[in-house]
Amino acid sequence: MKAAVWHGRRDVRLEDVPLPSAPQPGWVQIKVHWCGICGSDLHEYVAGPVFIPVEEAHPLTGLKGQCILGHEFSGEIVALGDGVKGFAAGERVAADACQHCGDCWYCKQGLYNICENLAFTGLMNNGAFAEYVNIPANLLYKLPDGFPTEAGALIEPLAVGMHAVKKAGSLVGQTVVVVGAGTIGLCTIMCAKAAGAACVIAIEMSSARKEKALEVGADVVLDPNACDVVTQVKALTDGLGASVSFECIGHKATAKLALDVIRKAGTTVMVGIFEEPSEFNFLEIVSTEKQVIGSLAYNGEFADVIALINDGRLNVTPLITGRIALANILDRGFEELVNNKDQNVKIIVSPELQVAS
Repeated sequence: MKAAVWHGRRDVRLEDVPLPSAPQPGWVQIKVHWCGICGSDLHEYVAGPVFIPVEEAHPLTGLKGQCILGHEFSGEIVALGDGVKGFAAGERVAADACQHCGDCWYCKQGLYNICENLAFTGLMNNGAFAEYVNIPANLLYKLPDGFPTEAGALIEPLAVGMHAVKKAGSLVGQTVVVVGAGTIGLCTIMCAKAAGAACVIAIEMSSARKEKALEVGADVVLDPNACDVVTQVKALTDGLGASVSFECIGHKATAKLALDVIRKAGTTVMVGIFEEPSEFNFLEIVSTEKQVIGSLAYNGEFADVIALINDGRLNVTPLITGRIALANILDRGFEELVNNKDQNVKIIVSPELQVAS
């Protein structure tokens, strides 16, 4: 079968690879319909290895070095391993990417997204930029009849936003700031609105992403190059600051900004993936009783997102900015995102599409 295999920095190859073996007990084999290109895939392409293990094999999966990328996907079950219950061949499913051991303290507390041996599909085990992929059955979610096929590739990033929103507590009637309107920022805006936020303020510099933020539900967009963001947020909140902020970029400057825009005793949820350490005076937290919460991936939020897409409260259409064949993943996928990142939110990939000329 064809698959997009990571070999190193700027070295992702579309290759013929063997079909996955028959699924092991507790696993299923899925024919991939759509898979989205994630920021983490792009990081591995541009600057990897970031998460892909290259020095030592991953303790849970045994993967080392070459890896089939892709984890934001949906498809159809074609084979079941021994002991799999509740699923059948032919059913359409989406898959949580957090492969976990089930044995460590965190897994036993239900916190599988911070498992001691966590392995993300498509980074620490072969993923779904391929015709077929094997996945643990305990990560699967059935898609309802009539569920849009393309939407299956957007469940995963929306689940990241939903997890962050749930970590923040009730947003009903609150003013919320989302720092960054990339894919995860846009998903967080959508989930915050679905959770009842009265006003969502997005902070973004890119013209295209500012427009997209408004399209998906932001009430106000502030550009830090054009105004004093903290002053403007306070002006919109009776001089107090927002109740909650979400940092969706992962930069030391925007981390500080996410704290500065909330009121005393407000909450900041850190969602972005940081590539370098930050200096920070924690007295700012002590003296204001602000709360800072980390949010990694998701923990069961696939079910919430599927229900919200299915009943129309989440519309994924504005997030899809490209539909390409697997054979075009390098030129119209990774390179397109490198060269035109601000113009794209989510490019989704299908092994079934015809190659574009």
